[in-house]
Amino acid sequence: MTDIKELLLSRIRDVADYPEPGVMFKDITPLLADPAAFTALTDALAEIAERTGATKVIGLEARGFILGAPVAVRAGLGFIPVRKAGKLPGATLAQAYDLEYGSAEIEVHAEDLTAEDRVLVVDDVLATGGTAEASVQLIRRAGAEVAGVAVLMELGFLSGRARLEPALNGAPLEALLTV
Repeated sequence: MTDIKELLLSRIRDVADYPEPGVMFKDITPLLADPAAFTALTDALAEIAERTGATKVIGLEARGFILGAPVAVRAGLGFIPVRKAGKLPGATLAQAYDLEYGSAEIEVHAEDLTAEDRVLVVDDVLATGGTAEASVQLIRRAGAEVAGVAVLMELGFLSGRARLEPALNGAPLEALLTV
């Protein structure tokens, strides 16, 4: 696992003062552009999906779509996008959550999940944990079981794990990298 961590870290670019002064943004676009690194990432996340017994993968808008879809294909699972409110056609389940400054809402097509599903949430970053926590609530409200949450990187200094773990009720939270 050390080799994959080194590979992934070597392809993540720090961008200072983005999107605002004082923020060090972790840009994953160089990782996505490198076929070996992107494949290694996809394989690692697909292994988590298989290990957790997931039957579906949820990707969180927007970079979770980029990571979650190939993970689902690699693991032989269905993929479900969780979108910002108002972006999905038809009947949806919505979940509001608090952000550092304000609130937001995400939605899923409830008919895409059943009581037989075990769902792995995939995203690029675990920051404060609000979006991931809201997605866990959506999965349960749709009647499915949460298999876990898997992310490329966890920003440990933002304490998202402390917020998210109680909502997981023992389901695993796996971060390939912690920065």
